[in-house]
Amino acid sequence: MSASALWIALGMLVLSTARSSEAARRLTTNPSRFANSTLVRLADYLLTGYKRGVRPVRDWRTPTTVSIDLMIYAILSVDEKNQVLTTYIWYRQQWKDEFLVWDPKDFDDVKQISILTNNLWVPDILINEFVDVGKSPDIPYVYVGNDGEVRNYKPIQVVTACSLDIYNFPFDVQNCSLTFTSWLHTIKDINISLLRSPEEVMFDKSVFMNQGEWELLHILSAYSAFSIDGNDHYAEMKFSVVIRRRPLFYTVSLLLPSIFLMVMDIVGFFLPPDSGERVSFKITLLLGYSVFLIIVSDTLPATAIGTPLIGVYFVVCMALLVISLTETILIVRLVHKQDLQPHVPEWVKYLVLERATVLFCIRNKHKFGPLHPKEVDVTQYKENNINSDKLNFLCCENPKHREKPMGMALPLRENTPVVDSILHEISFIRQYLEKRDEYRDIAKEWLQVGYVLDVLLFRVYLVAVLAYSITLGTLWSVWQYAE
Repeated sequence: MSASALWIALGMLVLSTARSSEAARRLTTNPSRFANSTLVRLADYLLTGYKRGVRPVRDWRTPTTVSIDLMIYAILSVDEKNQVLTTYIWYRQQWKDEFLVWDPKDFDDVKQISILTNNLWVPDILINEFVDVGKSPDIPYVYVGNDGEVRNYKPIQVVTACSLDIYNFPFDVQNCSLTFTSWLHTIKDINISLLRSPEEVMFDKSVFMNQGEWELLHILSAYSAFSIDGNDHYAEMKFSVVIRRRPLFYTVSLLLPSIFLMVMDIVGFFLPPDSGERVSFKITLLLGYSVFLIIVSDTLPATAIGTPLIGVYFVVCMALLVISLTETILIVRLVHKQDLQPHVPEWVKYLVLERATVLFCIRNKHKFGPLHPKEVDVTQYKENNINSDKLNFLCCENPKHREKPMGMALPLRENTPVVDSILHEISFIRQYLEKRDEYRDIAKEWLQVGYVLDVLLFRVYLVAVLAYSITLGTLWSVWQYAE
């Protein structure tokens, strides 16, 4: 019984194995498993015995020519501090694979097929300026034509090093290169060519997103061959991407506030030079400009090798504000505290009040007259006092007055100290008035000198500001429209 049972179990095992094999064979040969059996047969035909690690040429002396092309889709970022340009490009490359050729008549007139990139030989074309791996989508397939032409199209986020010149910021034009070359193969193995003509590549902006900070001007392409050791030569295709910054945002947020503050500083010169409000006004402007520079410091690009011209512009504007404040302080000091100052020297009067006013057509507002009338008045006052004394003396010597009783003269003698005191007070008042008039004359002289110097320095300051502004405006206008 045990032997018969063993034989029965063995027979059932063999029968089940045979049925499983038959089912597997039917499943494998069943044409309804695949939606397009022609593509499967074609893929098996092309990949059977294919060596993806060997360059696909029948004659090893024949170089593989890789035709490349790119289109700029977007300028993602320009890092001036780290000298890095991040772009998003549509990259295309084509080459001829001599082992991927078939007759379309044998495969239902199929002329192209998509195959996994990992199953094929792919040229080691890369960008020399790569500094980081971008976040590019993975495109696993390539198109293969019946004549062996392989088309590898994919988008790439390119993070490359670029020598950025920020001196003309915010009217700068940058020229960054993308150099495609084979890292290992020489020109005898892999050569590079353009897929389109250079003119088509240069002015192609069909896919560029033209709404960002940067504007694409053109793309220049150039082919060259170089050698490292003088023996092996390598082919490279260099694309020069020329972009220009749109300056409107920086003009509104940086240049216009600075221009407004400088205009207010110039308007401050129209305040009277003997007014202390001008000093406080200019100090307020200087503090406001300092706060403005602190706010915009993060907006300006910074590098270790250069400073943009707009940074120099801000520094010079700050220096002009300091000079303006210094000039105002000197003028205010000149026209105040005249009691501590002597008369204006004659050479200052000649140079400032006579020569400068005529040379620069400065109107003389505070003309001061000579002091002779006052001296005449004082002289006449003294003569009148002397004549009065003489008259009193003569009256006392007159015999008619002698005949008067003594009582009539005693009050006059008794009031003599009072009269002397009154005359002393009058003399003191007269000296005070004369001194005050002298100080007023000195004040008028220095005020006139201060007025002329203020107008003169204002014109020099205005010419300096205008020349500086016109020079920078001309440079920025030329840079803005330069391509």
